[in-house]
Amino acid sequence: MLTVPTLILDVEKCKSNIAAMAENARRNNVLFRPHFKTHQSHEIGRWFREVGVTCITVSSLEMANHFAKDKWGDITVAFPVNILEIDKINTLASSISLNLLVESQKTIGQLSKTLTSPIGVFIKIDIGYHRTGVNPESTELISQILDEIDNSKLIKFRGFLGHAGHSYSARGIDEISAIHTGSIQIITGVKEHFTDRYPELIVSVGDTPTCSTMQDFGSVDEIRPGNFVFYDLSQVAIGSCTQEQISVAVACPVVSIHKDRSEIIIYGGGVHFSKERLEHPVYGGIYGQVVEGRSAGWGNIIAGVYVSKLSQEHGTISAPSAYIEAIQVGDLVKILPVHSCMTANLLKKYVTTEGELLK
Repeated sequence: MLTVPTLILDVEKCKSNIAAMAENARRNNVLFRPHFKTHQSHEIGRWFREVGVTCITVSSLEMANHFAKDKWGDITVAFPVNILEIDKINTLASSISLNLLVESQKTIGQLSKTLTSPIGVFIKIDIGYHRTGVNPESTELISQILDEIDNSKLIKFRGFLGHAGHSYSARGIDEISAIHTGSIQIITGVKEHFTDRYPELIVSVGDTPTCSTMQDFGSVDEIRPGNFVFYDLSQVAIGSCTQEQISVAVACPVVSIHKDRSEIIIYGGGVHFSKERLEHPVYGGIYGQVVEGRSAGWGNIIAGVYVSKLSQEHGTISAPSAYIEAIQVGDLVKILPVHSCMTANLLKKYVTTEGELLK
């Protein structure tokens, strides 16, 4: 029996999402290096092996170590190198094929002085998101970073890596397509500039909206989507998936009912969902939507029933009177999250619709 906020996983939907993305990679002749930060689960990671995945992406060295323990031997950490973690880098690099992300000469210089085992590096290119990465027009700076890499005995240049995170602001296929086309043009332009010097360089991109919907990746060599394994309300709003493809929901106990305010209070707050919100065209800012509770799984979104406020442990559901009249303290409600990556990271483990506990 579920007694606290619990992340419910529909295994069939999850495996279907994995298979579909693997097929899209095969169809487009690109390597599939999925980002495991979304699920962070050994068991779910093994489902990727079933579709032929042999290399993965993570967002931290701690996460890389977690998956190295489950015999993943080719891992890219898609986060700029934190040189203060050099001991972790050396330990991992001694046992797996480890790729790191750099965007400055100084980082390469520091790595060269302190590495004890070989690593690969990708240079991060800003392909439109403007979070991190080298300006693609700064070819002189890129050349200087490459010179520094070439002077190192333990660092091998792997290629250029980009993340079109601005696709999360898209609404509909046309906007996703425009972002995809622009970001691919940017990073493949950098590739063309340096391909004579490094004919085997890899171009790596990865975001769920473009990887879920686009069919032409040009001269990209690998894709690294992550959120697609679960999807969420944000991806539905973007146009990356349908509601039926969302493979996780959060079960939350009802602890109080306020009919006068048309509100239900649940045990399920910011420490369970995060405070990621989505602007809904009718309800305004929401933190999740309530779905029909079908036995161990769930059904469709219930119109007018949504998470309107979150504090640390409390969640507030706004709902019409008919729904509130049918709810009692002690009931469980199931909620589709706005951002499944953050929700999964906070809740840490899963109960499948068959009742199995996964970590």
